[in-house]
Amino acid sequence: MKIVADENIPFVEGAFSTLGEVTTLAGRALTAASVCDADVLLVRSVTRVGKQLLSGSKVKFVATATIGFDHIDTEYLKEADIGFASAPGCNSNSVAEYVLSALVVLAERKGFALPQKTVGIVGCGNVGSKVRAKLGALGIPCLVNDPPLKDQTGDPGFVELDEIFSADIITLHVPLEKSGKYPTFQMVNESFLGKMKGGAMLINSSRGKVVDERALLKTLQSGKVSAVLDVWQYEPNIDGRILERVELATPHIAGYSYDGKVRGTEMIYEAACKFFGVPPTWRLSDHLPAAPIKRLEFSDSVSEDDVIRASIFSSYDIREDDGKLRRILKMPESERGAYFDKLRKTYPIRREFPCTEIIISKRRQELAEKLRGIGFRVN
Repeated sequence: MKIVADENIPFVEGAFSTLGEVTTLAGRALTAASVCDADVLLVRSVTRVGKQLLSGSKVKFVATATIGFDHIDTEYLKEADIGFASAPGCNSNSVAEYVLSALVVLAERKGFALPQKTVGIVGCGNVGSKVRAKLGALGIPCLVNDPPLKDQTGDPGFVELDEIFSADIITLHVPLEKSGKYPTFQMVNESFLGKMKGGAMLINSSRGKVVDERALLKTLQSGKVSAVLDVWQYEPNIDGRILERVELATPHIAGYSYDGKVRGTEMIYEAACKFFGVPPTWRLSDHLPAAPIKRLEFSDSVSEDDVIRASIFSSYDIREDDGKLRRILKMPESERGAYFDKLRKTYPIRREFPCTEIIISKRRQELAEKLRGIGFRVN
C-alpha cells in the first residue's frame, strides 16, 4: 500500500509505515501527479482535496489530521467511493488555551478584570464547549450561541445571535458552512460587526472565511472594535492592512499544541486501520515522549490574577507568535506567503496546560480550583 502524507503530520511515518510505504511532502506541494498512484492520502488544512487533485488516481482513503474539513470536497469523495476521516476534537483543548492566553493579554493591555466582562461564544462544539468550561472555571460570565446544537438538544441555555451582541468579547468556534440551514461563510459581515458594542473585541480561531475581511478592515479602521485573528480569509497571503490593526495576530496555529497534533495522527491512523480492516499495531503511548512537567511556585503575596496570568503565559504566551507574524510587514509582498507557511511548518513544540504543575499554599483553595478548572496540575 502506498501512502502520501503531509510532512507536517507528527509521527506519520512511524504510524502509517505499519500499513505501507509512506512518502511525505509539503502540504502545498501535494499535486495530482504526486498522489496519482497512492492508495492513501493524509493531509492537513493547507491541502485542498477534491476532483482536481484525485481524479484518475488510485486513492481509496483520505484523512485530514484536523478538526475542520472544509478543505475536503466530501461530496466528491462519496461519489468516487473514497473513504474519509478527520480528527474531530483532537486539538480543541489547544484552541481553548489559545483563547485564554489572548483574553489575558487583552485584559492586561486594556486594564480590565476578566470576570467583569461577558464573553459571547459562537459555536459550542468540541472547541467552544472547552472554552466555555475554562471561562466558567475563572468566573467569567458567558453567553453561548449554537443554533444546530440547540435544535438537537432543545437546551434553553443557548441564546439567539442577537443576544450575543451584548457581549464585551465574542469568540468564534464554528465550522465553515457555505449552505444549509445555518451557513457560517462570512457570517461576520458588515451587519454583524455593526451590531457589536463599541469597544467590543472579536476573536477568530475557527476559519478565516467565516469573516468578511473587507467589512472587518472598515470596522477596525473606525476604531469601533478590536480583534484577535489566528485565521485569515486569504491564507497564506494575509492582508497586511488588517494585520497592522488587530490587537493580536497569529499564523493559524491556535490548535498547534504538540499534544493536539499527535492526537490527530492517532485518530486518523485508527480510522485508516478500520477502513482497511487491519488491526492497529502502532500505539501513540509507545512512542510519545513523556511530557516534561514544568513546576511553578507562587507565594501567598502574589495576587490571584498574577498567578493565573503567569501560569498561562508559562505554558503558552500568544504574544510570542504575534511578534513573529508581524515581521511579515517588513517583507516584500512576494515573500509573505512563504513566511506565513514557514511559521507553521517550523512551529516549536508547545505542550498543553496539564504539563505544568502549580505549587501554591493550601490556604488558596479557591485559586487552586480555578487553576485546575482551566487544566493545570495543582499541588
